[in-house]
Amino acid sequence: MKKYSFLLLTFLIFSCQTKEESTENTLQPAAENTVQLNPEQLRRAGIRTGPIENRSMSSRLQVNGIIDVPPQNMIAITFPPGGYLKSTRLLPGMHIRKGQELAIMEDPKLIQLQQDYLTALIRGRQLEQEFLRQQDLNRNKASSDKIFQEAESAYKTGKVLIRSLSEQLQLAGIDPVNLNENTISRSVAIRSGIDGYVASVKVNIGAYIQPGDILFELVDPEDIHLNMTVFEKDIQQLSIGQKVKTWTNTHPEKKYPCEIILIGKELDEHRSVEVHCHFERYDKTLLPGMFMNAEIDVQQRTVPVVPEKALVNFQDKSYLFADDGGGKFTMLQVLTGIKESGFVEVMAVDARRELPQTIVLDNAYTLLMQLKNKAEE
Repeated sequence: MKKYSFLLLTFLIFSCQTKEESTENTLQPAAENTVQLNPEQLRRAGIRTGPIENRSMSSRLQVNGIIDVPPQNMIAITFPPGGYLKSTRLLPGMHIRKGQELAIMEDPKLIQLQQDYLTALIRGRQLEQEFLRQQDLNRNKASSDKIFQEAESAYKTGKVLIRSLSEQLQLAGIDPVNLNENTISRSVAIRSGIDGYVASVKVNIGAYIQPGDILFELVDPEDIHLNMTVFEKDIQQLSIGQKVKTWTNTHPEKKYPCEIILIGKELDEHRSVEVHCHFERYDKTLLPGMFMNAEIDVQQRTVPVVPEKALVNFQDKSYLFADDGGGKFTMLQVLTGIKESGFVEVMAVDARRELPQTIVLDNAYTLLMQLKNKAEE
């Protein structure tokens, strides 16, 4: 009987000790997460406190894209009459100005075209004079209607020929207004119609260019845009006019602001859609085909936020310090959300507490060091 009584007493003592140890383990984290500073320590630490703010924050969508040129801004330079490329100094990537000489072309056909035009002008003046003379004669019944009609037909035919040759000259880059017997030339300068840069050079000096052959390809940067790839699940978050920031892999610190101007209506084989953005200010260092990263503001909402420097990282978790008053501070684990302009959304805090009214805004790491030192003692 005494043996059984001893076992029961031992069991009760062990149970009480276990309960006390369990209580100590439950309360221990709260004590370890709290630091107490006296007024002198507070002054030296330079701790500043304040309330948690509510701010309007934007969530962001991360996508990729490339620099693209619409077809109307990729310009192929040809020489409709055909001829030999006499000279050019163009190289791919070279910037050009509107009116700048791109190349010199020459061909005997150019001489013949100028000759035909000037000859047609001289013949046209003769036909005009004859037409006016026959018109007066016919009006006075001194000439038959048939002769007048023949003169009129020859005059109008001459005008058509002059007009046709004038258009051919302009296609060849020759101004018919300034053409006379003293300005006939076997060479013609091809000039740029845009401010832009050279995308490619297709010919060599001395090569014969057939009508329609491409000599150079120019890019007009006025409408160069960012072509982003957005997956089907994210399309509903986008709209025309949304702001986008984009950057290159080589210079991620340099951001280029854009705006969405077009959202595709057809999914590709990867279940994605093309979204086109226009640069607010185009940078000439951005070349067609260049890979870009992009970030889109997709939602504005008001959330509780704290300054980034109010948070401390410890063992891959984020914490802030609640000001409990009287120099007492409690470290609370938090989950964070959107980051913007130096502020971080606080999505949740330690389950044992609601959002504190006042938190440490500056020098929170000083308190973390105090806790570490306390734990090591």
